[in-house]
Amino acid sequence: MDDRPRSDASPAASGRERAPRLDLRVAQRRLDALEEENAQLHAEVLVARRASEITASLVAEQFVKLEAVLKLVEEKAATEKHLSAELAAQLRDSVRRQQELDEARVSAESANRTKSTFLANMSHELRTPLNAVIGYSEMLSEDAEDRGDAGAVADLKKIHSAAKHLLTLINDVLDLSKIEAGKIELYLETLEVADLVGDVASTVGPLMEAKANKLEVRCQPALGAMRSDLTRLRQCLFNLLSNAAKFTEGGTVTLAVRRERVGDSEWLTFDVSDTGIGMTPEQMGKLFQPFTQADSSTTRKFGGTGLGLTVTRHLCRLMGGDCSLRSELGAGSTFSIRLPSDPQAVPPAAATPIAEPNSSPVASGPLVLVVDDDPVARDLLGRMLGRDGYRVQCAASGAEALRLAPELQPKVITLDVVMPGMDGWAVLSALKADPRTAAIPVVMLTMQQDCQMGVSLGAVDYLAKPIERQHLTAVLRRHAGHTPCHALVVDDDPTTREMLRRQLEGDGWAVAEAEHGRAGLEQLAVHVPQVVLLDLTMPQMDGFEFLAEMRKRSEWRAVPVIVVTARDLTSEDRARLAGNVEQVLQKGTYRHDDLLVEMRALLSGATSRDAVS
Repeated sequence: MDDRPRSDASPAASGRERAPRLDLRVAQRRLDALEEENAQLHAEVLVARRASEITASLVAEQFVKLEAVLKLVEEKAATEKHLSAELAAQLRDSVRRQQELDEARVSAESANRTKSTFLANMSHELRTPLNAVIGYSEMLSEDAEDRGDAGAVADLKKIHSAAKHLLTLINDVLDLSKIEAGKIELYLETLEVADLVGDVASTVGPLMEAKANKLEVRCQPALGAMRSDLTRLRQCLFNLLSNAAKFTEGGTVTLAVRRERVGDSEWLTFDVSDTGIGMTPEQMGKLFQPFTQADSSTTRKFGGTGLGLTVTRHLCRLMGGDCSLRSELGAGSTFSIRLPSDPQAVPPAAATPIAEPNSSPVASGPLVLVVDDDPVARDLLGRMLGRDGYRVQCAASGAEALRLAPELQPKVITLDVVMPGMDGWAVLSALKADPRTAAIPVVMLTMQQDCQMGVSLGAVDYLAKPIERQHLTAVLRRHAGHTPCHALVVDDDPTTREMLRRQLEGDGWAVAEAEHGRAGLEQLAVHVPQVVLLDLTMPQMDGFEFLAEMRKRSEWRAVPVIVVTARDLTSEDRARLAGNVEQVLQKGTYRHDDLLVEMRALLSGATSRDAVS
């Protein structure tokens, strides 16, 4: 069945009717195509517009980012510029501060050198006049004792004691200053502990007696030797013992010493205990502070600077040990010094030892035999002769004298007349009858009216009792052939020179003086002495320069030199003196007998060397 509509029109008529419809269809198709094209174009425009929008957004976003980056770059550049400026300022400030530190360091070093120089000069300037006070008072005291002037002896001993006390105070202040400046040095040497303890105990005896205290010494058997600074250790022990004596009255002060092994090391402990006033814990806490005492009232009641214990602790620590304290109020105190027997950590300095008091003088002159039954008379005569440089042998009876004289062959015999058993006349006759002793000069100690009898029996001279030292010296020099030895004193201080001259002349020396090293060399050119006493700190030419010049000349090289100085010696000073001097004596700390002992020992050594050669 055909569903198409039928047309009854003719072909011509149908042709005319189909033409407009065709055009419409074509137009429709074209319109559709245009619409499709338009839609496509619109879509493309939309795509392009979207793309453009996206691109613009991206560009804008990138631009924002770029602006942010540029801003960061600018900020970073500004920051770097600021940091560079700040760093430059800090660098300039650092350089400035470094310069200031360098200048401050140089200034501090200069101030330290100035302080050291001041301390050295102050030490010399203070100790030099004190040395004169101590030396003259000691010498005058001995002269007054020889005259039997007990009142003068007591007064002079007070002067001597006060001067020694002042010297101790000055030394404490100077030591503390040197400790704080790190300038104190040690001289380590091997010492016998028992000898040290005995020496210190004898030194503090008068301090104990002043307040009716009793000193007890308790030493472990076989304490042996230790290596330490003898002078500083003695100073520490003296400080503790004098402190104990000051705060104890009518009680007991004990010095106990023991040796113990701890690990691989041996230690010495020195305990100083007293039965004095004791201290509270609060007082003990203040004790080792400079210029401080346990209680302010003690400064008025007991005196002192409050430096001794401070210096003691510092010195003990410097020697590798320490100083500690135990105390109870009303029950006394115990100070303990604990030191290694050999402080290996402290290098020994090349040094010349400081002289210490000698208990027995070593005379080097002619031998004198003293014959007297009275022990007091023998002791007095022996002391007089010993001070004049004679060697002395004593006999308590005529029989002993006749036994000793042929054996000893003395240069002179002093013979008392009144003796039990065999009197002086019988002894004189026996001496002259023996060919071995007939030629020995005999000086009779007798009364004025007996002198002619002595001469008739063969005596060469007599001395009337009581014997005066000047007469004894004159008589002995006449008959013993003891010519005076020569000493040269080189010191810029006229008071010191005069004091040494008087001491030496009283001991039979002939003395020349020089005010500085150059004048000393001029004196050496005139006469070569047996001994030179030399100060170190002098104008024009000091002691070191004098020694250097002196040792260049062969004829002066063998002359012994004893340094007598107020200077605190450094390790460099000691190195310069080592091998060039025999001994170093510190002004104000030695007794003049120590000096005479040392000089006689040097003469004795020279005599021995001459005999060997």
